[in-house]
Amino acid sequence: MPELPEGKVTQWIAIATAVAFFLLWIAGWLDVAALKGGFIPARVSGLAQVPGALPVWLTPLSATLVHAGLLHIGFNLLMFVFVGRFVESVIGRGPSLILYIVGAYAAALLHWSMDPTSTVPMVGASGAISATFGAYALFFGRDRTRGIGPLSGYTVRVLWLASAWIFVQALIGMAALGGVQVAIFAHIGGFVAGLALARPLLLWRYRGA
Repeated sequence: MPELPEGKVTQWIAIATAVAFFLLWIAGWLDVAALKGGFIPARVSGLAQVPGALPVWLTPLSATLVHAGLLHIGFNLLMFVFVGRFVESVIGRGPSLILYIVGAYAAALLHWSMDPTSTVPMVGASGAISATFGAYALFFGRDRTRGIGPLSGYTVRVLWLASAWIFVQALIGMAALGGVQVAIFAHIGGFVAGLALARPLLLWRYRGA
């Protein structure tokens, strides 16, 4: 597989996501795509079948290419391009792609674990983008955290960031009651994956240099 120029993975992911959305939007297939390419927990649990749908193992990724509307994809890509280019400058091309993909699957896993019988398709790249946010928070946030007992300053910082993100997502979830459904557990799953992978991916890049 040919390597992309440094700093371009974030752009290519954003472009591919935007192109997929607009093609589906213009064709009027957003609802069909959500059903056949979105992540449906009940399919993973073997409780539902969707004729003609993509293989269930692929849907955590295909769901990142399907969005509910212009506001949904616009906000997601704006945030992703802003933080993604900084994270990519730190860990490089391959690790950035791995971070995004693992984030998508971690988001789907936690979303499924919270309601494995749900038949509502989860769509959007928020979970994968949350993984990039997690890495960004570690790399570019102010590091003044001290250790507590046997916990190192780094561990305390990871736990603090995870707790803060969970709190923010809980507020978003409460604000959305009675309105648009927000997959807050997917956001949490992706963010925690980003926190967990940030340092290993950084070390992997420079050990292979």
